Amino acid sequence: MSTPLVSVVVAVYNGERFLREALESVFRQTYDSYEVVLVDDGSTDRTAEIARDFPVRYVRQSNQGSSVARNVGVAASRGGLIAFLDHDDVLPRDKLSLQAGFLMDRPDVDCVLGRQEWIVEGGQEPPDLPRDPLFGDPGGIALGSAMLRVEALEAVGGFDARYLYAEDRDLFVRLREHGMAIAVLPETVLYRRLHGHNKTLSPPASHPLLRSLREKLERERSSERR
Repeated sequence: MSTPLVSVVVAVYNGERFLREALESVFRQTYDSYEVVLVDDGSTDRTAEIARDFPVRYVRQSNQGSSVARNVGVAASRGGLIAFLDHDDVLPRDKLSLQAGFLMDRPDVDCVLGRQEWIVEGGQEPPDLPRDPLFGDPGGIALGSAMLRVEALEAVGGFDARYLYAEDRDLFVRLREHGMAIAVLPETVLYRRLHGHNKTLSPPASHPLLRSLREKLERERSSERR
């Protein structure tokens, strides 16, 4: 059986500080069949210059937010399996091998997650982050820990462009709502960087995940009324 192509989508805005290390971690993977699609969401720093040091498919757009950028990246991808990486995170060398191998062995699974470890910058103390109620990881489910079949993403319509924060969690809500099978590996598949400017640590006053859950309930009520 031939190994499936994995498309790693990197959406980045002004990511010059950590982008090189993130991309280096992708190009050190033990898995051979992959491509990297980098969507530059209107950066004004050295992001483009750094990206062009690597054999990525580079796409530039005006600044529209990570939801739009990731959807653009998926649309430009050729792989049947999709993984995501934020510009400030790092992948262990076996991330793609572990998850692509699992999905090859388990055609009934639509999305596979794994565990994450935190990289703490500048001697900061890790905050007391709440644990995800379903999977248990501190700081919630990180999109970078996931690998999905492209058909699963298409079935739920990709990322909701209205979300500028927590768009990944809204995606997971809709995947579960659509009955997608999600598995979790015990291995670490993501090193997640804590540097003081993470969206996880600076949520807006009105948390958009609550909107996602409200909309889910409305869809369920509408379905019941039919």
